[in-house]
Amino acid sequence: KATNLKLVPNAKYCAPWSWHREERAFCFCVHADPLEIHKKRLFLWFSHLPKEEKQFGGSFRPETMHVDPLILERRDEERSGLLHSPFQTNGPSSPPMTVEQLFHRTDSWTPDLGLNVLLYGAVGSGKDTVVRKLVLDWCCGTALTQFKLLLPFSCKDLSQLSKAASLRDIVARKFLHLRNHPLLSGNADQAKEVLFLFNGMEKMHLDFGSTELCSDPGEALPAAGVVVNLLRKYLLPEASILVTTRLSALDRIPSKYVSRYAQICGFSDPDHQRAYFSSRLLQRAGTDAPNPEAEILVEQLYLNIQNKGRLATACFLPSYCWLTCATLHFLRFTSAQAPVCTLTGIYTSFLMLNFGGEVLDSKTGISQDHYVSLMLYVVRTLGKLAFDGVTNKRRSFSEKELEQWIGGKTKTDEELRLLAIFQTDVLNFFLEPCVENDKHLSHGLGEDDERWYVFAVPAMQEYLAALYVVLGENKSALELLSKEFSTAIGQASDDVNALFNILSKFIPLRIFAVFNLLKLFPKFFEKISRHNQGRIATTMTTAMFREEDSNNDDVLEQVEQSLLGFHGPAPQTYSKGRPFELYPIFMGGLLHYGNRVLLQQLGCNIQSSTVAQITRTLRKYLVKELSKPLAADEQMDLLVLLYEIQNPRLTAEVLSSIRSICLAQVCMTSLKCFILSSVLSCTNASYCLNKLDLSSCLLNPGLLQMLWPALRHVRQLNLQFNNLGPDSCILLRDLLVEPKASVSSLQLCGNPLQDSGCCSLLEALPENHTLQHLSLVHTGLGDHGAQLLTTRLQQLSGLQELNVAYNNIGDEAAVALVEACRDHPSIHTVHLYLNPLSDAGKKSLYVRGENKKKDQRVRVLASVTEGSNISEEWHPILSVIRENASTWDSKHVKDQLEVFLQDLEWGRQQQPSFWKRLHFRKVERGVREIMQMVEEDALAASKGYTK
Repeated sequence: KATNLKLVPNAKYCAPWSWHREERAFCFCVHADPLEIHKKRLFLWFSHLPKEEKQFGGSFRPETMHVDPLILERRDEERSGLLHSPFQTNGPSSPPMTVEQLFHRTDSWTPDLGLNVLLYGAVGSGKDTVVRKLVLDWCCGTALTQFKLLLPFSCKDLSQLSKAASLRDIVARKFLHLRNHPLLSGNADQAKEVLFLFNGMEKMHLDFGSTELCSDPGEALPAAGVVVNLLRKYLLPEASILVTTRLSALDRIPSKYVSRYAQICGFSDPDHQRAYFSSRLLQRAGTDAPNPEAEILVEQLYLNIQNKGRLATACFLPSYCWLTCATLHFLRFTSAQAPVCTLTGIYTSFLMLNFGGEVLDSKTGISQDHYVSLMLYVVRTLGKLAFDGVTNKRRSFSEKELEQWIGGKTKTDEELRLLAIFQTDVLNFFLEPCVENDKHLSHGLGEDDERWYVFAVPAMQEYLAALYVVLGENKSALELLSKEFSTAIGQASDDVNALFNILSKFIPLRIFAVFNLLKLFPKFFEKISRHNQGRIATTMTTAMFREEDSNNDDVLEQVEQSLLGFHGPAPQTYSKGRPFELYPIFMGGLLHYGNRVLLQQLGCNIQSSTVAQITRTLRKYLVKELSKPLAADEQMDLLVLLYEIQNPRLTAEVLSSIRSICLAQVCMTSLKCFILSSVLSCTNASYCLNKLDLSSCLLNPGLLQMLWPALRHVRQLNLQFNNLGPDSCILLRDLLVEPKASVSSLQLCGNPLQDSGCCSLLEALPENHTLQHLSLVHTGLGDHGAQLLTTRLQQLSGLQELNVAYNNIGDEAAVALVEACRDHPSIHTVHLYLNPLSDAGKKSLYVRGENKKKDQRVRVLASVTEGSNISEEWHPILSVIRENASTWDSKHVKDQLEVFLQDLEWGRQQQPSFWKRLHFRKVERGVREIMQMVEEDALAASKGYTK
């Protein structure tokens, strides 16, 4: 059997491991060396990675991820000053050490006794990572080679042993192949080659004053007694011991039994952090090829850390480095083949890795039922503080506020003791002092220079606040009182009902009708409970659609900016202070079953009935809010919320009230494309969006491929001003011939499709019967592309409007295209403006647009004038140019507008009518306004600004 020693950085749990498969794989013979068996099994066990680690690639070796944290030796008098905060910036009093150097002897130590090394550190500082790497290196023969036997134990496991056992039995219980091994016999000095490793000593209550002394490895003792005798050197005195513990448990081992104190100080400089980020983000599954995008990401992250802001302080702890890498991997490297991952899931897994199975204290004499879950204690203290900050839009908190929210209501000595442990071990993991260069927090400094604190990661404040609300911890006094009444009355009614069932056989039931009042209180509580759960859904939607946050970037963009910083001109701030838009997202994500399972293991139980009630109310409020127009960023946030909830039924019901999704100018990433596809895939096959606007979203062929499931549900698809080249046309061709797709309008303006892309797209025309509007403005068609379109046009029987403006199409190709449109059975409009057409060519187009045989006319939009008259289509022409002028080539647009002005000037001079000349003046003003706008945009672009 294997121990439950932690396997991953800051992991507090691991999957059960079976040795039977390994035994069959190795096929050890009867006479195999037990030590070699031990090394191979330990290596297999400690090489195991949980699913949270596999998201970074899944095929790399665990040792490639390791970066040594800073380890400093501490004198006995130094350690007491380090209990309050791991973020002290004082220079180290001793040079850095490796784990190997911790067991180097000095002249002051007794040569016949093994060393007792106490390795301690704050939560998240990397103790478990160091232990895991130490075991792997020993198994490979690259570290601590002076020890023939390394025996790692989990103190949590040892504390749960109910029966007394000898040292040999404890070893045999965990490592069967080492039963009765000579190194553990106690004979001579063989134990000097043995190293015991006790991980997480704070989980055991070691009593050095009353523990029975024992020197026999075969004598049965309580597990704590065995550990005490090992530390006191009564039992196997030659053996060395490495103990890891949290800060609050340092004094549980008297200093006279400690040979060396060593503190893990995390990553003390940006270079350590950069090495960690590189080992995580630059991993490539199954290949050594460089990833330019990941390299740029690491560089941006490093530059942001060098600014010495809040992120640099948080990444002092390796745990937050892990959270940073996991979040960036989620934001940038999401793929359709990867398992479904959510932002809420990352934060829940992060807390599970650090606090899974942890209790606030494991003092002897307290039953398992009375243990205080450490995570639940965090929610009731720091969650309450975070909720108050989110409610009042505050991110900084004074020392007085911390005392009020965290320890203000403690009364008993036991509560004060637990609070002291919490403040020592956990408080600095979540909170850190304000950094001086944070402009948003500098206003909070008081006149007396009182220290202010913030959450190490801003998103963690919103996560804890969301968890505090969803768990129902923000109950009113009436709700708490009604719950107590319902519990008491419910218990009483069980006993009374048993008596009534007997008496009712002899006395009429109507006499007992009055006792139905006993059921009043549970129903009353249930009503209040439903109200509270409905209030949670109301809070979620209210926080989701606040008007003051409507101009902010979408939440995923905000998360990325908080990690990578801003590059280029700083964005304009629309709201006072930083928005709390992740708060409702996390509230939705906590309703997901997978997150609730992890939270239940953390001691935070969210009932399924509560989730059902919140979901019903949430659906009603979301549908109500969606009746109002939403900005593009808010629509993206709504999609993120639905994705985080991971409830297909709720998603389908909410989307049934949506007929249009506008994400114009939202920077679409692989994650956002995956979210959009995942959300729309929850709907039934008959669901169809009237319009999906993805213009100016930086889409490329890879992202378009991820959007494929979503595009099949769209009628009007706007893909203007993206980076879609000829390869994208193959995907669009497949979309147009897809039987389940129903695209009626396709806008590809501003994409470099070229002739080859146009040819691929036209291959779909014979098989498509739904496309009615096709826009190929400024796609690089040229005369050749126009000629291809002319030859294939008759095959697209349902087309009604064709826009090929701004494509460098000459007179001959334009005339042929107009003639083909004239003979088409359904085309009524063709756009040809902003092409190099001559005056004669324009006149010919208007003539060729008439089909006298069929008594029909195709609207040809080539210029704002038709000879000496104003074109009937001048307004739509100028509208299209005005909308797109900022993204087109300013010189070309300006030259074409000059041609329009010349045409207007000549036509106005030919008109004898005063009213018609006024009409010419009106159109001329519109053209000049667009020209002025183009000049302003060009000037702003030359100075490095964007609108």
